[in-house]
Amino acid sequence: MFYALATRKIRSNLVEFRHVLGDIQTLNHKARAGEYELTAISYHAYPFVADKYRLMAAGSSVGDGYGPMVVAARPLAVEELKGKRIAIPGKLTTAYLTLRLMQPDFEAVETPFDQILDAVRDNQADAGLIIHEAQLTYASSGFHNVIDLGRWFKDTYDLPLPLGANALRRDLSPEMASECCA
Repeated sequence: MFYALATRKIRSNLVEFRHVLGDIQTLNHKARAGEYELTAISYHAYPFVADKYRLMAAGSSVGDGYGPMVVAARPLAVEELKGKRIAIPGKLTTAYLTLRLMQPDFEAVETPFDQILDAVRDNQADAGLIIHEAQLTYASSGFHNVIDLGRWFKDTYDLPLPLGANALRRDLSPEMASECCA
């Protein structure tokens, strides 16, 4: 979503870009506070920050038949997720919203995204909602896929799953906003 900015393929005489890494839940919370002029956010977070930010025309993450996954330390059927404690990467993430759409009855255990597999392994949660690298490494760590929510969303709605976007703060001058590729 931010490759061109991070690698300085986009440059500006008016704007200086400072690349600040943060997990998506932290970025969602910082957007609620209006902290950054330009930020990545979850699509689920956008309604909560739409008064402060507008979505940019470029920079988005969309899963077409793949997306966040629910995994467990032992094989589980999707129906068994009902009422379970599930480690999630944050309540403003699109992953969380999608899981709530698929299974509204579970106890959310907010956990930093990079510690979700550990939380499941340590029995702090019955299952984990994983994003990013864990989607590629969970099986080699001995976890079992319960459901790919991107696949579920595609099968249910015949649409790709919008995950994240770049957003620009609304209070920027028109010159600044146009320079930032809004």
